[in-house]
Amino acid sequence: MLQLRTDVRKTIDSYWEASISQPRQDKQLIGNALFDVAVIGGGFAGLSAAMKLTQAGVSVCVLEAEHVGYGASGRNGGFCCLGGTKLDERQLIRKYGLEEARKFMAYQVAGINLVAQRLESWGIDADRHSQGEISLAHRQKDFSSLKSDAEFLKEHFGINARVLTKADLDAEGYGGPGFFGGLHMPYGFALNPMKYVQALAGQVRNAGGKIFGKSAVTDLSRDGDRWCLETKHGFVRAKKVVLAGNGYAREDAPKWLHGRTLPVMSSIQVTRPLSDDELAAQGWTSNTMAADTRILLHYFRLMPDRRFLFGTRGGIFENAPALAAMRKRARADFQSMFPAWAGVETEFNWYGHVCLARALTPFVGEVPGMEGVFAAMGWHGSGIAMASISGEKIAGLITGAIRPQDLPKPLQQPFRKFPFPAFRRVYLQGAYWLYGWKDR
Repeated sequence: MLQLRTDVRKTIDSYWEASISQPRQDKQLIGNALFDVAVIGGGFAGLSAAMKLTQAGVSVCVLEAEHVGYGASGRNGGFCCLGGTKLDERQLIRKYGLEEARKFMAYQVAGINLVAQRLESWGIDADRHSQGEISLAHRQKDFSSLKSDAEFLKEHFGINARVLTKADLDAEGYGGPGFFGGLHMPYGFALNPMKYVQALAGQVRNAGGKIFGKSAVTDLSRDGDRWCLETKHGFVRAKKVVLAGNGYAREDAPKWLHGRTLPVMSSIQVTRPLSDDELAAQGWTSNTMAADTRILLHYFRLMPDRRFLFGTRGGIFENAPALAAMRKRARADFQSMFPAWAGVETEFNWYGHVCLARALTPFVGEVPGMEGVFAAMGWHGSGIAMASISGEKIAGLITGAIRPQDLPKPLQQPFRKFPFPAFRRVYLQGAYWLYGWKDR
């Protein structure tokens, strides 16, 4: 059984941090430094950009507010899958056209393949499992929609998605009283995201890149022909800057970010290991990563050590009463969907920030009006594959290896401000009420 580290239990209660040795604590930036490129954020996107730039002979530093993997890259559900946008394929086609939608789909698949190739070539055991992912209809009418989706994906994207009936689900280990059918997508896999992000950081260090921990950027300003990044105990001057903080980015560094993203909370719990009898009682024995068809979806999977991971939306506020209510609601949802496990203890319970954009698509490119400042953010809850490949693409834009127009159009649009940004949490609460009603 996993040995828990008491220091983790006192911080974010994350299974991922408890499953590895003590995360490396990179030295804090103290004093002044000069680099070609400064990257803000030590997650999948920022580290991917830093790795590619360093391998190309560019001097790079990564400025991380805490430690590698502290943010969403070390807190997510470990789904390396299609995604990165809240727009479905039909909406993408209407907005960007079929060819650009196909390019964006190919980009997502390439991101999944990139992560798989990295793990293999680096020799990293990241507890990988699951061949693709399954979407489970939580209402009978949603099963009809899934069948229509399968036909649409085959016709427009050549994707052979498999439709599963209720009987198929029961026979293949997807047992649950609230599942009425499913759609299996053949792309993606599950993994331990903390093992992956730590390995990625190791590649940056081995290539000669510098990572500074406990070095949050508090100000970004122009200083002659360079950008000046201020931290608590030092400054970095760099010709180019990469914004890769995603849902943990400060909105005042730079001020351009203010009001352009909406960080929302996602809550995750992990049970103790389940016995054969407990798995049989529920009828869930599949290790395929799964989610239901709700707008406010639940995502879940049986992990290699037979613990069960269950994720759902978080709350609005991050004070103690709100967090307690969030955990209580998530636990109630878990028990409702998996009643045979109502008595199974939750051993880990944490949350992270998902980064949404007004257009519901990521932005990978140069920030308007800020020459030399690039952004790779806005993964909408599916960042492992999307952030990994986008970090590499940002490096390509900086070195000139690719052009902005080489990227799929859904990635090219800079973030627009939300109307009346101070009221974004009010929007969110209203959206939760509306979506909760639609999900019934």
